[in-house]
Amino acid sequence: MTINHQFKTSHPVFSRRHFLRGAGVMLALPLLECRAQTKSASSKHTETPQRMLLISNNLGVLPGPFFPKTSGKDYQLSPYLNELKTYADDFTVFSGLSHPACEGGHSTENCFLTGARHPTSSGFRNTISLDQYAAEHLGRQTRFATLNLGVNIDKANRSLSWTRDGVLLPAEDSPARLFQKMFVQGSDDKVKQRLQALKRRGSILDAVSDSTQQFSRSLGKNDRRRLDQYFTSIRELEQRLVTAGEWEQSPKPKVEQELPRDIVDRALLFEKFEQMLLMASLALQSDSTRIVTLMVDAFATPVFQIQDDQKSSTGYHPLSHHGMRPDHLAQLEKADRRQMRLLRQLFERLTEVQGESGRLLDSTMVLYGSNMGDANTHDNTNLPILLAGGGFRHGQHLAFNREQNSPLCNLYVSMLQKMGVESDLFGSSSGTLTGLKS
Repeated sequence: MTINHQFKTSHPVFSRRHFLRGAGVMLALPLLECRAQTKSASSKHTETPQRMLLISNNLGVLPGPFFPKTSGKDYQLSPYLNELKTYADDFTVFSGLSHPACEGGHSTENCFLTGARHPTSSGFRNTISLDQYAAEHLGRQTRFATLNLGVNIDKANRSLSWTRDGVLLPAEDSPARLFQKMFVQGSDDKVKQRLQALKRRGSILDAVSDSTQQFSRSLGKNDRRRLDQYFTSIRELEQRLVTAGEWEQSPKPKVEQELPRDIVDRALLFEKFEQMLLMASLALQSDSTRIVTLMVDAFATPVFQIQDDQKSSTGYHPLSHHGMRPDHLAQLEKADRRQMRLLRQLFERLTEVQGESGRLLDSTMVLYGSNMGDANTHDNTNLPILLAGGGFRHGQHLAFNREQNSPLCNLYVSMLQKMGVESDLFGSSSGTLTGLKS
């Protein structure tokens, strides 16, 4: 309530520095909520709903075994993609894609879904991520507009999801907590408590809005613009609170899956990854959301279990700087192949589940990739990118110039349009991606 007291000051001239600080705090509040419009928006769509699952490992994979040697429809699967051969007709692999002017090694990990330029520059501020951009344009069609998940993630510093104002949205790293949000209804008293909490937030917003109106005429042009943005954010948040209240009173979906037990051992990276992929699948299958992001924070992963009888000789990050040492390369290849097998399990799950008009995979775009083209050399070009499902014509290797890369955001534009977002531009895009067809 400190901000509220500041707004009620009797001084005729409001401190610009004080106001902007207050507005910044209030603007940050809605950015932590799911972007939404109205619950009834889903009733406007009669076509099969489109979904996205966006996955990134922030240390990438070894480029040699990942990228195919040939291109086109008749390309030969690479050693890694051979792990996915059962679903070869359900995915497209890309080479020669990256984010222009997005350089700086590990600093690019937060830009994988934004494409923001020069993340190591002074005063850098991130831009809106693909998931949040789609949610803004599509509105609230499900209980959660988006879900942002993480494995071993440093939540305070890393995320795939960023707001339009460049604010980090913390990732959920607890499968048990996520399961409860999606599927555990709670008692009537608990629901009432949550509704009362939403109403209290609304009353605070009303008070802040009323008490700041008097200052708008005394501010300069730029400050009035900031104030308009501030009121707009308040109105948007008020709408989200109304929508959240509606969803609180709606029964949650029922699933056969039992409440998962969180894996706390960070060394069990792939077990945690598998568990979170299952949660993402449940979220999409139950239509709790249609947009999910998942960051595997390999950078923050210590010595880890590669397979049942083998642990890595060092943490994932120092292991990625292999310097061509055979023992490091052998461990990384086993780790990369295990990721591919987890993707295969994901594809299998999404093909076994029936969606509104066929396999769930056919209406779900699964993007797997990384901000790292080669972690050993901190290279942020020629990123490893794979897209499965979503109703595209797959079974091909789309090879672009590996020296003069095409913008990865071109692929994002194609995905946005597939989601039903009427947009020709996103981030550093120059249009849609050549060769990718529905």
